[in-house]
Amino acid sequence: MRKRRQGIKTLTILLIIAVAAAFLWEPAYNIFLKSAYPDKYKEYVTLYAEKNGVEPSLVYAVIKSESSFDPNAVSKVGAIGLMQVTPPTLEWIMKKSNDSSEYTASDLYDPEINIRYGTAILAELLKEYNDEKVALAAYHAGRANVRKWLSNPDYSKDGKTLNYIPFSDTRAYVSKVKNIKEIYKKLYYGNK
Repeated sequence: MRKRRQGIKTLTILLIIAVAAAFLWEPAYNIFLKSAYPDKYKEYVTLYAEKNGVEPSLVYAVIKSESSFDPNAVSKVGAIGLMQVTPPTLEWIMKKSNDSSEYTASDLYDPEINIRYGTAILAELLKEYNDEKVALAAYHAGRANVRKWLSNPDYSKDGKTLNYIPFSDTRAYVSKVKNIKEIYKKLYYGNK
């Protein structure tokens, strides 16, 4: 009888702990996620995402994937800053948008300038390809590679979408960005 009462007491305590954990788990988990997926530079992301018609969650996903929010990041191919913009790509987007600003490569370390032009690049690629997966592949591997892939029936059945991305690092990048975008949507934008 004593063992039975002890067992019921233990079971009750475990049940109380389980219920308390269930109520505390989600807020604690969200706090953890928000520290792993911050919304740093929110004023710039919001401003330039809205200005360019790009989802803020996509901009954050690119920043997280490209530099993990390090404004001083530099890649082995010379991409700079938060969104890893190369100087030639900066020149291209400035020409494309008739922007007469006189920014140089060193200006890409400035978070606002980097987000401004990185988001404009994303917007232009989304407009050009009308497909997020293809636009992200172009952001990562370049438009020349994507043009080749779209013209190859092994990679694209319709010349507009990619059924297969032949570069494994670009394939992984596209998948990573899309997954991180969903996390940002859920955390900060109510899954919109």
